[in-house]
Amino acid sequence: MAQLTIDVEAPFSPGQRAWLDGFFTGLAAARRDEGEAVASATLTFDLLYGSQTGCSELLAEDLVAAARARGMAPTLRVLDDVSLDDLTRMERVLVITSTYGDGEMPDNAGLFWDDFSSEAAPRLEDARFAVLALGDTAYDDFCQAGKLIDLRFEQLGATRMLPRVDCDTDYDEPAAAWMDQVLDLLAAEAPASGAAPAAPAAPAAKPARERSRWNRKTPFPTRLVANRLMSGPGSAKEIRHFEIALGDSGIDYQAGDALAVVGVNDAALVDLLLDRLGHDPEHSVGESTLRDQLIRGWEIATPSKDLLALLAERAPGSELGELVVRAERDALDSWLWGKDTLDLLQLLPEVNLDLDDLTRVFRPLQHRAYSISSSPLHSPDRIHLTVAAVRHGGPRVHHGVCSTFLADRADDAEFGIFPQPNAAFRLPADDSAPVIMIGPGTGIAPFRAFLQERAARGASGKNWLFFGDQHRADDFIYADEIESYQASGLLTRLDLAFSRDQAQKIYVQTRMREQASEFYGWLEDGGYVYVCGDASRMARDVDRALMELIATQRGRGDDDAAEYVATLKRDKRYLRDVY
Repeated sequence: MAQLTIDVEAPFSPGQRAWLDGFFTGLAAARRDEGEAVASATLTFDLLYGSQTGCSELLAEDLVAAARARGMAPTLRVLDDVSLDDLTRMERVLVITSTYGDGEMPDNAGLFWDDFSSEAAPRLEDARFAVLALGDTAYDDFCQAGKLIDLRFEQLGATRMLPRVDCDTDYDEPAAAWMDQVLDLLAAEAPASGAAPAAPAAPAAKPARERSRWNRKTPFPTRLVANRLMSGPGSAKEIRHFEIALGDSGIDYQAGDALAVVGVNDAALVDLLLDRLGHDPEHSVGESTLRDQLIRGWEIATPSKDLLALLAERAPGSELGELVVRAERDALDSWLWGKDTLDLLQLLPEVNLDLDDLTRVFRPLQHRAYSISSSPLHSPDRIHLTVAAVRHGGPRVHHGVCSTFLADRADDAEFGIFPQPNAAFRLPADDSAPVIMIGPGTGIAPFRAFLQERAARGASGKNWLFFGDQHRADDFIYADEIESYQASGLLTRLDLAFSRDQAQKIYVQTRMREQASEFYGWLEDGGYVYVCGDASRMARDVDRALMELIATQRGRGDDDAAEYVATLKRDKRYLRDVY
């Protein structure tokens, strides 16, 4: 507030002037104290999130909206934007984070964890915290990122507001309950004041971004309008291009987003499973029949942990039973590889499962998310997907649930979809910025969308694509489109790596190292690096190659290269869509 003063030219006596100076000073102090009291009556807290596919980010936005509707003033930040110094100033900290890959932090939480888990992390005795963890019980390291962050806060002396909540893929209800509980706790801590807390503006009670009305609970019913085989007859893969009608859904999407597809289990597999179980297919299960529940309601391809535990308990002398008892993760994973639920039941003919067992051990059938391979500026009424249909084994061939549903059965069937925005995987707003895209195999999907987007926007920035697979003759998908972009000048550079076309295998990371000088030059010119594809091998190899080429070009050692890459991540110039 501006300070109140007396005009030096005003016709007051020295005594009057002194009295007025004191009056205005007191008035200013009273107004300042009143403002501070109002501010203190609004409870503040920090909400931090880590998200790989956007689910944690959406939950965080929901929590912010709910807190503001209750008169609170939360600060929302992604974990990687929080420094150790920031943490020391936080009194109330809420964390919502998913776990990605093999128990790892999401991409936008890795830098935070490196600092938070280090010996340099400060003591946090003055902080109170709570953690909501998202994960998938199909993985051994269920909710590991949330568990680690929760434990580290405790180790650093912070006080836990309430126990951590670990959510499986069907997280809506437990997440909502956690939010209500933590907001009730915070509301009880709001400082008493004669001044009522400022009421939030009406829009503040809504999520920060407009949400689609189509989601996991209410997917949009649609059909395929295109299903085209992309890989050649000599390919080891079956890669298909799909186009899905958006109709009157009102679905908006952006280049870099994913589309969730609600698949359907193969009826032939369901019939085999029913024969083995020996139950009446028309028996009621909830509001549907057993057969329909096996087709649309339950995951039957990948055995759940609950199923493994039950089978091991009832057949302790079996190979599975012994592996479960020994708890040797690698050995169990190796034995389970390629086996579905039917395989396990056929290996244990002495074990019978009743209907109650089935409802306990089968997990809900999950949607599958695919990177969108089109730009809305190019295809506003259809979404394109680039998917490898998964088939393996014999004599009974095993099928990927959703990929082969799309490939074999979706042409004549209605199925559900809903958008999965990925705000952390976007083209730069600056159309003049250079863009480097690394996406072998189906990892090319979002980069096809990026190229369509850059073309439609008339972007002047340079574009460089690294693409590869096994054989050029059979695996160079979208070759005509890519070559036309190259001929037009939109695609400034194209580096191809077909691993099996020569004696020595060549991968995209090989090409990166070969072009290290120019690659580094693009980075120094403000370039953005995007990676899409397999997380377990390709993405790690690309990350290693990036570190090496930067270390080589800068000549300042590995620590300097690591800090350079960390800066790229902080500046949102090294982004990944990996799975």
